[in-house]
Amino acid sequence: MRTRTGTRTVRNYRWLGWSLAGATTLTASTLLLGCNRSEARVRQTAEAAAPAESTATPAASLPQQIADVMVQLNGGIHTGFRFNHAKGIAVSGSFTPTAQAKSLSPAAHFAGPAVPVTVRFSNGPGVPDNLDSDPGSGPRGMSIRFKLPGGGFTDIMAISHNGFVVGTGEDFLAFFKAVAASGPDAPHPNPVETFFASHPRAAKFAMEVRNRPRSYATVAYFSNNAVVFVDEAAKKQPVRYQIVPVAGVANLDSASAAKAGGNYLGEELGKRLARGPAEFRLYAQLPNPGDPTNDGSIVWPDDRKRVLLGTIRLTKVEPNQEELQRSLAFNPTFLTRGIELSDDPLPSVRSAVYALSVAHRH
Repeated sequence: MRTRTGTRTVRNYRWLGWSLAGATTLTASTLLLGCNRSEARVRQTAEAAAPAESTATPAASLPQQIADVMVQLNGGIHTGFRFNHAKGIAVSGSFTPTAQAKSLSPAAHFAGPAVPVTVRFSNGPGVPDNLDSDPGSGPRGMSIRFKLPGGGFTDIMAISHNGFVVGTGEDFLAFFKAVAASGPDAPHPNPVETFFASHPRAAKFAMEVRNRPRSYATVAYFSNNAVVFVDEAAKKQPVRYQIVPVAGVANLDSASAAKAGGNYLGEELGKRLARGPAEFRLYAQLPNPGDPTNDGSIVWPDDRKRVLLGTIRLTKVEPNQEELQRSLAFNPTFLTRGIELSDDPLPSVRSAVYALSVAHRH
């Protein structure tokens, strides 16, 4: 397994910025997305992602190229941390399903009483010392591990934007390369401005992930990449997850954010859970005929039917944060009976990138 950028000097992306049509300055950190996984399946995925060694220098796989550019933008590998969403906090609680959930899928966490969950909230950048109050620290992430009866688990990974930045792994790589080539001295239009001009959904994403939330518990999160529920009669239903805070969506204004401090989100969540649970409603959004399931950057309209799957109830901050930041490895391909991947190509690409990231976390 190779990470070719790990042995050379690489620039720190935190100073990178650009202007979009005269709007607020953006930073590269806004779009460093995803989480990571580990264990034997991770090693297998990483080995599959990296080309076999030979006497000739092989072309890097798409996941390897994405990982390499991420490392470049992060200023190198930060041992113990993810290639993105490096800064986070792990909490725990439970998920209680509705009767409607079982009608869509016989998945074990939909079938009966409440199951335990571990949730990691995070900021977007791949550097661990990013400031919660920095608008470049979006998008925020929420990764959920459902612990299934009888052992095993399944994951949901979501971010604080309805619609992913791009729809394919190739465009994901092209975006990162454009950011890497767009330093402050690059002439305009620089590569990332050119990328945005040809990818308007990515430009919209970049502008809309700059909110400073009042709390990780006042953010709505979206899985964006569709999965397929398969019921007991083998009927298939594509869905996208939406995770809505019971406390409502709330953000800080600029003045409040300036006073909040660089670590206010983790601190606020600890105080919030000490007072009582934080709850989220987990929904499945169903597409209409013709709505694409293979491109997570295309948003399904708000008028599409939603089915309430259950309630996530978070009750405590986990005490062993340093250990969990290294060991927790979420992945959108960690599914269970009754839930399958759709025709969206990005989960498999992201899975392989996460495997490369996990390999450098220890």
